[in-house]
Amino acid sequence: MDNDKNPSLRDPISTKARILDAALSTFSRKGYHDTRLDDIVDESDTSKGAIYFHFANKERLFLALVDQFADLLERRVQEAIDGEAEGMVRVKVALETVLETFGRYRRPAKILLVQAVGLGTVFENKRAEVTDRFARMIETYLKEAVAIGDIAPVDTEVVAHAWMGAIYGIVIRWVTTGDPEPDRIMNGLVPLLLRSVGYEAAVANPPSTAANSQVRIK
Repeated sequence: MDNDKNPSLRDPISTKARILDAALSTFSRKGYHDTRLDDIVDESDTSKGAIYFHFANKERLFLALVDQFADLLERRVQEAIDGEAEGMVRVKVALETVLETFGRYRRPAKILLVQAVGLGTVFENKRAEVTDRFARMIETYLKEAVAIGDIAPVDTEVVAHAWMGAIYGIVIRWVTTGDPEPDRIMNGLVPLLLRSVGYEAAVANPPSTAANSQVRIK
């Protein structure tokens, strides 16, 4: 029996990673509705049995890609703010890291922000879950900034969700048209968001490492 086609005889972690990579490529290229499991089988060089071993159906595989990207995004933000002082410094670094990550990972960003739209209640609930997850993270840092006096009291929940809407809007335009380029988004949007809560001092600061990092489109 061909080990490469039998999920029970292969390293399941490696097989799952190959399936996710192939699904990311195929969904990005063909869209959710036009992607067949056979397409993912061919690209991953596995089998339908291997896919069903890890995922109940195409929907669960798609949602797993959304979760994978959300986990990556959260991990990169946490790593970026590690060691930073509480307050607007963390807010600024978190915003820059979110935008920089979207810039690096165009294909999963497109899946989350474009392809999941209009696919039904399950997908919309997943998008809302991811949005709430990162809005709450930003809200936490904004509350810290208010508590230490970096900014005046604001409705941190409203601000965080408004910021996520702004980020989504501009990134959606980029992933669908290629414009504006990620560096323009970074340099234009971050100062605008910071000014919206009265944090003018950060606007004059030199861009952080996240803003200066080379964007690698995937």
